[in-house]
Amino acid sequence: MSDVPLALALALVAVAGTATVLVRDPVRQSFLLSLLGLALALVFLLFQAPDVALSQLAVGTALTPLMVLLSVRKVRRRARDERREEHE
Repeated sequence: MSDVPLALALALVAVAGTATVLVRDPVRQSFLLSLLGLALALVFLLFQAPDVALSQLAVGTALTPLMVLLSVRKVRRRARDERREEHE
């Protein structure tokens, strides 16, 4: 196995992980979390672990960011409803 694709994939993991932590907007964080999951799936695939890569692809790229987005939506909706109640 060539070291160049692995080094690029690990660099992508490092950049995506750091960006996910540094970004303050939860919607952007969920997008970057999805990118991080995709990069990790690529690393697992390069390490010849396709079963782990497929699990990471499903959970890390789709389900976890979706749960974050749904949670953010619920919190924002609840805050908006509370502000309306205060003004009435």
